[in-house]
Amino acid sequence: MKAMRLSDNQGFSLIELMVVILILGLLIGIVGPRLIGRTDDAKVSTAKIQIESLVSALKMYKLDNGTYPSTEQGLEALVSMPQSGDIPKKWKKGGYLEKGTVPKDPWGNDYVYLFPGAHDDFDIVSYGADGVAGGEEYNKDITSWSLNE
Repeated sequence: MKAMRLSDNQGFSLIELMVVILILGLLIGIVGPRLIGRTDDAKVSTAKIQIESLVSALKMYKLDNGTYPSTEQGLEALVSMPQSGDIPKKWKKGGYLEKGTVPKDPWGNDYVYLFPGAHDDFDIVSYGADGVAGGEEYNKDITSWSLNE
């Protein structure tokens, strides 16, 4: 058996390492900004999809119980039977949301639910990236009444 000596191992030269680092830097510089913008777009799309899901669940709740949950009962009424206010008589065992929890918006905030709503039978709002009412671009509110805009 022949023993290997350290001098027999071939490694990368400094120039080869610099070329690889330069290529990686160029790729990050070109692709990075595009991916960062896409993350915010994906969060807005996710919020819209979640609101649509909540709207569907609220409509199913109303079909079973004759009315929407009150503002005080909130969206929690979709996952656990309300114990106060107008108690539903035909609340669906297991709730109205598939995962059994009310999702938070993509920025980690609770959705705002109002019944009766100012714009529709009920209103659902995500305040966007900044978590504050109003705003522009990614801070703009995402609402149940303007999903198709």
